[in-house]
Amino acid sequence: MDLNRLIIKNGLVVNEGSTQQFDIYIEGEVIKEIGPALNKEGVRVIDASGKYVIPGVIDDQVHFREPGLTHKADIESESKAAIAGGITSFIEMPNTNPQTTTIEKLHEKFEIAANKSFANYSFMFGGTNDNLSEILKVNTKGVAGLKLFLGSSTGNMLVDNPVTLEKIFSSTNMVISVHCEDEATIRKNTQKYMDLYGDNIPLKYHPKIRSEEACYLSSSKAIELAKKTGARLHVFHLSTGKETHLFTNKIPLKDKKITAEVCVHHLWFSDVDYEEKGTRIKWNPAVKTAQDRDELWKALLDDRIDVIATDHAPHTIDEKNNPYTKAPSGGPLVQHALVALLEAYHQGKITIEKLVEKMCHNPAILFEVEKRGYIKEGYFADLVIVDTNSPWTVNSENILYKCGWSPFEGTTFRSRITHTILNGHIAYINNEVSKEKAAKRLTFNR
Repeated sequence: MDLNRLIIKNGLVVNEGSTQQFDIYIEGEVIKEIGPALNKEGVRVIDASGKYVIPGVIDDQVHFREPGLTHKADIESESKAAIAGGITSFIEMPNTNPQTTTIEKLHEKFEIAANKSFANYSFMFGGTNDNLSEILKVNTKGVAGLKLFLGSSTGNMLVDNPVTLEKIFSSTNMVISVHCEDEATIRKNTQKYMDLYGDNIPLKYHPKIRSEEACYLSSSKAIELAKKTGARLHVFHLSTGKETHLFTNKIPLKDKKITAEVCVHHLWFSDVDYEEKGTRIKWNPAVKTAQDRDELWKALLDDRIDVIATDHAPHTIDEKNNPYTKAPSGGPLVQHALVALLEAYHQGKITIEKLVEKMCHNPAILFEVEKRGYIKEGYFADLVIVDTNSPWTVNSENILYKCGWSPFEGTTFRSRITHTILNGHIAYINNEVSKEKAAKRLTFNR
C-alpha cells in the first residue's frame, strides 16, 4: 500500500455552496482528483459514507501564548487541540512575551512554529505607538497581516496615538486587524464599579464595563479612519448588534475594503450565562445580551459579518479564579469551535454550506491564503471529516488544551470530528492526534 496516496470515499463533500457525494483522491500533499466512484489501486482508503467532508478550518485569530506565557499554552499543545477541532490553519496574535513587534521577534516565532506546530501556521505582526519603521519592513507575502489593539487587552499593546494610527493606516497595504474598544470609556466604567464593589465586581457587570458604547465608539472611529486613508481594515470579534450596522453586504468579499469577524463565544453565550460560568466566559470584548447575539447571527447570515473565528486565548484555571479585576480575559476554544457551531446547524440556524463559507472559504479570501480553504484539485489536502450523528460530552478527560479546562465542559455535542487531514497526512483519527508533524507555513497570494 502506498502511504503517500489516499482516497476518501463516499463523503458528502461541502464546497462553494453545495454538497455532493464525491470521492477525493490525494497524492502527497495535494488533492489530485475529485469525482464520483474513483477507483485507485494500492492506496489508503477512508470510507466517509454518511459523513460530511469539509475544507480544513482557517482560524484567523488565536493566542497560543508562546513565547513567554507557556504555563498557559504553547504552540505544540494548542495546535494539537486545533487539529482535533478541525482547524488545520491558524493565524496567531502578537501579544506574547516578548511581543511580536520587531522583525527579529517575528522570525523567532516562525522558527518555533516550524519546530513545534501540528497545524499550518502564520502570525500577525504587532503595531505599537512607536514601531512604524518595523511595520514597513514586513514581507507582506509571508505574513498574515498587522494587528492593532485599539483597546487594551492581554499583553498591553494599546495603540492610542491618533497621529501614529493614521500613519500606520496610510503606510501599509497589509490587512490591518483591530481589537476595538474605547479605552477611556472602559476606564471610566471600571472606576464606577470599583467604587461600588472594589476588586470583587460581579461578573454580570463585565458587559456594562466593556460596554456597547466602548465597542461602537472604537470600531466606528477605526472604520472612519480606514475610509479616510483607504486602508484594508478587518474588525475582529464584533460583540454588539449596534456595530453590525457599520458593515455592508452589498459587494463581494474579495472587493471589500472593510470586513468583520465574529467569534464562537459571542454566537453561543449571552449575559445570562455569567451567573453559572463566571470568569470562564470573561472575554474582551465582553459577551453581551441575547439580543446582541441574535443580531450578530443575523449579520453573519446576511454577509455583513464575513468570518467566524475563535480568539482562542487560554489562561490557567487558577488565574481565572481571581477576583474580577485580576482575572484575565480569554478562554480556550479551538478544539470545540466547529462542533459548537454544528449545533447551530442542527438547530436550523445556519446551513453547513454557510458554515464552510464563514470558517474556511472566507478567511482564505480575506487573507489571500494560497491554495487552502477549499476542496479543489491542485489545492493542499486540508480536509475534515465530520459525523453529525455521533454525540459526545466535553469533560476533563478529552480536553487537549494545556490549561486543562473549557467553557463547554459538560456540554454534549451532536457532531464529532472523525478525521483531520493536513497536507495529505492523516493528522487526527479516532480521538488521537498523529505524532508525525505535517504542518506548513501559510503562504499568501499577494
